[in-house]
Amino acid sequence: MKNIKHKNLRALFEYCTTEFSSNKAFYTLGGIGYTYKEFGNKVREISTLLSKYGIGAGDKVGLLSQNMPNWPVAFFGITAFGRVAIPMLPDFSESDIKHILKHSESKALFVSEKLFTKIKQKAMERLSLIIKLDDFSIIKGTPVPEPSKESGIEDMHPEDLASIIYTSGTTGSSKGVMLSHKNMCANLYSAQELRPSYEWDVWLSLLPLSHTLESSLCMMLPMQGGGSVWYLDKAPTPSVLMKALAQVHPTTILSVPLIIEKLYKSSILPQFQKNFLTRMVYKTSLGRKALSRMGGKKLKEKFGGNIRFFGIGGAKLDKNVERFLYEGKFPYAIGYGLTETSPLLAGAIPQKVRIGSTGPVVEGVTVRIADPDPKTGIGEIQAKGDNIMMGYYKNPEATAEAFTPDGWFRTKDLGIFDSDGWLFIKGRLNNTIIGPSGENIYPEEIESVINSHDMVSESIVTEDNGGRLTALVRFNQEKLKAFISAKDELTQSAYDKMESLKKDLMAYVNEKVSRFSKISTVEEEKEEFEKTATQKIKRYLYSKKNETKK
Repeated sequence: MKNIKHKNLRALFEYCTTEFSSNKAFYTLGGIGYTYKEFGNKVREISTLLSKYGIGAGDKVGLLSQNMPNWPVAFFGITAFGRVAIPMLPDFSESDIKHILKHSESKALFVSEKLFTKIKQKAMERLSLIIKLDDFSIIKGTPVPEPSKESGIEDMHPEDLASIIYTSGTTGSSKGVMLSHKNMCANLYSAQELRPSYEWDVWLSLLPLSHTLESSLCMMLPMQGGGSVWYLDKAPTPSVLMKALAQVHPTTILSVPLIIEKLYKSSILPQFQKNFLTRMVYKTSLGRKALSRMGGKKLKEKFGGNIRFFGIGGAKLDKNVERFLYEGKFPYAIGYGLTETSPLLAGAIPQKVRIGSTGPVVEGVTVRIADPDPKTGIGEIQAKGDNIMMGYYKNPEATAEAFTPDGWFRTKDLGIFDSDGWLFIKGRLNNTIIGPSGENIYPEEIESVINSHDMVSESIVTEDNGGRLTALVRFNQEKLKAFISAKDELTQSAYDKMESLKKDLMAYVNEKVSRFSKISTVEEEKEEFEKTATQKIKRYLYSKKNETKK
């Protein structure tokens, strides 16, 4: 499959709808969707509709919906014809959406029926056009006497703004990331170089299309190769997902670590620990590898039998889960990037993975490790390339802060390269804790050990006023119920068991971490942690929460 560096999204659109016209493009599990030819015709129809209602080149258009075939239609109806798309995550709050529509100066909005109730009256009043994405019917709008001409499309420049994506970060500060046509097309070229997309590829979409990871790698990359993408028409519960896998037999899925980690802990690990014999076998290196190989084969069957690429990104993958995937020869691969980098910076393919690494830097991108620690070599990951954002919308201060004086983008992630140029992520610069003797403590590495305990679902590590490390832990609720029986609840016995579990966990962790990374206390989180779209815990909420407990 040839790899083309398109000059803008219009060129990508024309290429795929011409080259692969008879191929299936975007479909729901119910079989409703578009071939590439039908997709092209519908996109042009929607662009004409926008023009009819006065939405012209450079105008901002919001896009709020769960995944469906009409999502890419709307996106390309906006961007391939000179307008600017403002995708919003389905789980954004009403106030978030109101702020984004106002801040972005959106004139129009595509919204699904399911999410329409999130649009407040004041936000509706500011919009001149509202279109229901489910069927492209007009909710609000009046045709203009002289429709906006679609002139200027041929003059679209690679540097023109294509989309503003408002992040939902772990730091609590949402910013509008401005991505140009050049940014997105450069990322597409890098992705196709790393993992070529083919006509026979079948993609099952699980993550929100409003997130850069999914829209770039599970919408544009299939378009580059003429593959088909299938969307769930219901929430991705285990039963819905299993049915979809059996129906679609996907070759490619993109995921965040939480999905595969939950599957491992709920379905795979219990099989390795179901009796004394398998527990003993699993404790040996040869036995573990043999069981993992069997488990990996069964996992491939669960995923429909045709899976060739299970891409994982967005957060750090649990070490034990990755070891199982690696030894089980499951075709997983890790990628690394940010919304600001469109998003891909580094990645590997299933045939070439190294445990703990995100892989080498992708084609067209340059990465350096800035101000490395003299002892460990760990420093901030900084990047340059055509994929790097234009800046933050209407926020010159944050834009200036995001770049070094010599023009490198600051990821604020910490990492190190091995001798072969493979990148290893070590944590976030802002999360680093300075130990009592000046040591750099990376809470993510401690959390990885905590999460490997079979009673733990997830955790974060914070520092108290005295410089001690506290682990906030969400225990596996099913195992916790079995550990503390119903008759023991609200009794001294339940309290004693929980305290014993915390001590056991603390001992388990402190045996495996360095002297200055040992935790002093374990606190149970009774509710699930609040997370971003890529399932990263919103750490800032819990560092504040922990301060109130001191």
